[in-house]
Amino acid sequence: MESAAAKISLVPIDGRQSETALAVARGTSRLLRSLGFATVSELPLPSGRRADLVALNERGEIWIVEIKSSVEDLRADHKWEDYRLHCDRLLFAFTQDLPCEIFPADTGLIVADAYGAHLHCEAPLHKLPAPTRKLMTVRFALAAAQRMSRLIDPQGHQEF
Repeated sequence: MESAAAKISLVPIDGRQSETALAVARGTSRLLRSLGFATVSELPLPSGRRADLVALNERGEIWIVEIKSSVEDLRADHKWEDYRLHCDRLLFAFTQDLPCEIFPADTGLIVADAYGAHLHCEAPLHKLPAPTRKLMTVRFALAAAQRMSRLIDPQGHQEF
Protein backbone atom coordinates (compact mmCIF):
# COMPACT_ATOMS: atom_id res chain seq x y z
CA MET A 1 0.00 0.00 0.00
CA GLU A 2 1.34 3.43 -0.97
CA SER A 3 1.84 5.85 1.92
CA ALA A 4 0.11 9.23 2.02
CA ALA A 5 3.50 10.96 1.89
CA ALA A 6 4.38 9.13 -1.31
CA LYS A 7 1.30 10.61 -2.97
CA ILE A 8 2.40 14.20 -2.21
CA SER A 9 4.34 15.88 -5.00
CA LEU A 10 7.05 18.33 -4.00
CA VAL A 11 6.70 19.82 -7.46
CA PRO A 12 3.40 21.63 -7.87
CA ILE A 13 1.86 20.12 -10.98
CA ASP A 14 -1.16 21.97 -12.26
CA GLY A 15 -1.60 20.15 -15.55
CA ARG A 16 0.03 22.87 -17.64
CA GLN A 17 3.42 21.16 -17.72
CA SER A 18 4.07 18.72 -20.52
CA GLU A 19 5.78 15.41 -19.89
CA THR A 20 8.84 16.84 -21.64
CA ALA A 21 8.88 19.93 -19.40
CA LEU A 22 8.62 17.80 -16.26
CA ALA A 23 11.51 15.62 -17.46
CA VAL A 24 13.66 18.69 -18.21
CA ALA A 25 12.83 20.12 -14.76
CA ARG A 26 13.93 16.89 -13.09
CA GLY A 27 17.25 16.69 -14.94
CA THR A 28 17.91 20.39 -14.45
CA SER A 29 17.21 20.13 -10.71
CA ARG A 30 19.76 17.34 -10.50
CA LEU A 31 22.37 19.50 -12.23
CA LEU A 32 21.63 22.46 -9.96
CA ARG A 33 21.97 20.28 -6.85
CA SER A 34 25.36 19.09 -8.11
CA LEU A 35 26.38 22.76 -8.42
CA GLY A 36 25.43 23.43 -4.79
CA PHE A 37 21.94 24.87 -5.30
CA ALA A 38 18.65 24.02 -3.66
CA THR A 39 15.69 24.36 -6.02
CA VAL A 40 12.03 25.23 -5.77
CA SER A 41 9.74 24.76 -8.74
CA GLU A 42 6.80 26.95 -9.76
CA LEU A 43 7.77 29.73 -7.37
CA PRO A 44 5.46 32.78 -7.40
CA LEU A 45 7.48 35.96 -7.99
CA PRO A 46 6.75 39.43 -6.56
CA SER A 47 5.68 40.53 -10.06
CA GLY A 48 2.85 37.98 -10.08
CA ARG A 49 4.62 35.68 -12.54
CA ARG A 50 5.65 32.16 -11.62
CA ALA A 51 9.16 30.86 -12.33
CA ASP A 52 9.63 27.26 -13.48
CA LEU A 53 12.70 26.69 -11.29
CA VAL A 54 14.38 28.99 -8.78
CA ALA A 55 17.75 27.97 -7.38
CA LEU A 56 19.52 29.32 -4.30
CA ASN A 57 23.06 28.54 -3.14
CA GLU A 58 24.88 29.11 0.16
CA ARG A 59 26.26 32.44 -1.09
CA GLY A 60 22.69 33.65 -1.59
CA GLU A 61 22.97 33.69 -5.38
CA ILE A 62 19.60 33.24 -7.09
CA TRP A 63 19.17 31.67 -10.50
CA ILE A 64 15.91 31.37 -12.40
CA VAL A 65 15.58 28.62 -14.99
CA GLU A 66 12.83 28.85 -17.61
CA ILE A 67 11.98 25.47 -19.11
CA LYS A 68 11.12 25.25 -22.79
CA SER A 69 9.82 22.05 -24.33
CA SER A 70 9.56 23.23 -27.95
CA VAL A 71 10.33 26.06 -30.36
CA GLU A 72 6.65 27.00 -30.25
CA ASP A 73 6.80 27.19 -26.45
CA LEU A 74 9.64 29.73 -26.67
CA ARG A 75 7.98 31.80 -29.38
CA ALA A 76 4.61 31.96 -27.62
CA ASP A 77 5.92 32.84 -24.17
CA HIS A 78 7.79 36.03 -23.33
CA LYS A 79 7.00 36.23 -19.63
CA TRP A 80 10.57 35.16 -18.92
CA GLU A 81 11.74 38.69 -19.83
CA ASP A 82 10.34 39.80 -16.44
CA TYR A 83 12.38 37.17 -14.57
CA ARG A 84 15.64 39.16 -14.79
CA LEU A 85 14.28 41.48 -12.11
CA HIS A 86 14.21 38.58 -9.65
CA CYS A 87 17.49 36.73 -10.17
CA ASP A 88 21.26 37.04 -10.48
CA ARG A 89 21.35 34.73 -13.50
CA LEU A 90 18.66 33.75 -15.99
CA LEU A 91 18.88 30.44 -17.84
CA PHE A 92 16.82 28.34 -20.21
CA ALA A 93 16.63 24.56 -19.91
CA PHE A 94 15.55 22.45 -22.86
CA THR A 95 16.04 19.09 -24.57
CA GLN A 96 18.84 18.37 -26.98
CA ASP A 97 16.26 18.46 -29.78
CA LEU A 98 16.14 22.28 -29.68
CA PRO A 99 18.85 24.42 -31.28
CA CYS A 100 20.76 26.72 -28.92
CA GLU A 101 20.62 29.55 -31.46
CA ILE A 102 16.91 30.21 -30.85
CA PHE A 103 17.51 31.35 -27.26
CA PRO A 104 18.47 34.90 -26.25
CA ALA A 105 22.24 35.41 -26.32
CA ASP A 106 22.33 37.03 -22.87
CA THR A 107 20.98 33.99 -21.01
CA GLY A 108 22.51 30.74 -19.85
CA LEU A 109 21.62 27.45 -21.50
CA ILE A 110 21.08 24.04 -19.93
CA VAL A 111 20.49 20.92 -22.03
CA ALA A 112 18.56 18.35 -20.02
CA ASP A 113 16.57 15.15 -19.97
CA ALA A 114 14.85 13.32 -17.12
CA TYR A 115 18.12 11.91 -15.77
CA GLY A 116 20.50 14.82 -15.82
CA ALA A 117 21.68 17.96 -17.55
CA HIS A 118 24.74 19.95 -18.49
CA LEU A 119 25.42 23.65 -18.45
CA HIS A 120 25.93 24.40 -22.14
CA CYS A 121 26.42 28.16 -21.75
CA GLU A 122 26.86 30.10 -18.51
CA ALA A 123 24.50 32.99 -17.84
CA PRO A 124 25.84 36.50 -17.36
CA LEU A 125 25.67 37.88 -13.83
CA HIS A 126 23.16 40.66 -13.08
CA LYS A 127 23.48 41.19 -9.32
CA LEU A 128 20.18 41.72 -7.54
CA PRO A 129 19.60 44.75 -5.33
CA ALA A 130 19.69 43.76 -1.63
CA PRO A 131 15.95 44.32 -0.98
CA THR A 132 15.00 42.12 -3.96
CA ARG A 133 17.46 39.42 -2.86
CA LYS A 134 15.92 39.39 0.62
CA LEU A 135 12.38 39.23 -0.75
CA MET A 136 13.26 36.35 -3.11
CA THR A 137 15.16 34.47 -0.39
CA VAL A 138 12.18 34.71 1.97
CA ARG A 139 9.78 33.55 -0.79
CA PHE A 140 12.10 30.64 -1.55
CA ALA A 141 12.35 29.64 2.12
CA LEU A 142 8.60 29.83 2.70
CA ALA A 143 7.83 27.74 -0.39
CA ALA A 144 10.43 25.12 0.57
CA ALA A 145 9.16 24.94 4.15
CA GLN A 146 5.55 24.65 3.01
CA ARG A 147 6.40 21.76 0.69
CA MET A 148 8.32 19.97 3.43
CA SER A 149 5.37 20.37 5.79
CA ARG A 150 3.22 18.54 3.23
CA LEU A 151 5.47 15.52 3.66
CA ILE A 152 5.31 15.66 7.43
CA ASP A 153 1.56 16.30 7.66
CA PRO A 154 -0.18 15.72 4.28
CA GLN A 155 -3.66 16.39 5.67
CA GLY A 156 -2.75 19.46 7.69
CA HIS A 157 -0.90 21.75 5.30
CA GLN A 158 -2.25 25.12 4.31
CA GLU A 159 -1.30 27.38 1.43
CA PHE A 160 0.48 30.61 2.37
